[in-house]
Amino acid sequence: MAYAFTTQDVEYIRHGDRPIMARLYLPSGDGPFPMVIDLHGGAWSSGDLADCDERDRVLAASGLVVAALNFRHGADGYPTTLADINFAVRWMKANAAKYRGRADAVGYSGTSSGGHLGMLAAMRPNDPRYAAIPLPAGSPAVDATVQAIVMQWPVINPISRYRHARRLRDTPTPPAWIGNIPERQEMYWGSEAAMSEGNPMLILEKGEKVLTPPTLWIQGQPDQTHDYRDPESPVELNEPLRFSHNYRKAGGYIETLYIDNATKASNLSHDPTAAFFHRFLK
Repeated sequence: MAYAFTTQDVEYIRHGDRPIMARLYLPSGDGPFPMVIDLHGGAWSSGDLADCDERDRVLAASGLVVAALNFRHGADGYPTTLADINFAVRWMKANAAKYRGRADAVGYSGTSSGGHLGMLAAMRPNDPRYAAIPLPAGSPAVDATVQAIVMQWPVINPISRYRHARRLRDTPTPPAWIGNIPERQEMYWGSEAAMSEGNPMLILEKGEKVLTPPTLWIQGQPDQTHDYRDPESPVELNEPLRFSHNYRKAGGYIETLYIDNATKASNLSHDPTAAFFHRFLK
């Protein structure tokens, strides 16, 4: 069935005089409904929660409570974004009854750099840097674990993508997508060491013990921005399949869905996203 839903913008956290907003999509009915935290892309330096709107309307109509987030990014630097996202998950769980949601059935959705952020936050829910912001006094005792992830063409490997963009930028005819992406990554990450540390691909390849919730990677093709082979990769696979190989090796369940890149930001990706959440947010 298709649910009617309402939307409302709320301030979920404030840094000094700077409010950070979430847009909630609330299905009509008693629920309780599974909940999804949706993270926009923008090379860790731009973008807005409104970028998630088309997808989140599909998710809400399917019977999911959705919170599209703004968060600190760009010059705020890593790991401020992860602290905001970790807080948002705990805030949504603490307020689940208010929004007719289920604190025991929460997932991340994220596009491009937002997909990276969702995976990184899910892998390390108890990292003290990410979990540094306490909930208000008297809040329920909740954690930032999630039960499922859907990544839409994520930038899963920041250092690989940074070097990929720089290599292509220095060719005679660099692709238009590169623009100022290297500079934007430098602004956010600060160093190649940070790009390697906050890196789900390398986290798995170095054997760090992390959580691996059920995951769907939706990937457009052809897509030189996200679906390429890193020349430093230890395997002869493009980044999506390299990550899937590592994720399964670490004990995680992951599916990869390839779709037409030209029309990927449509129900071609929205409907499988909703379906995956309903399978795993039981």
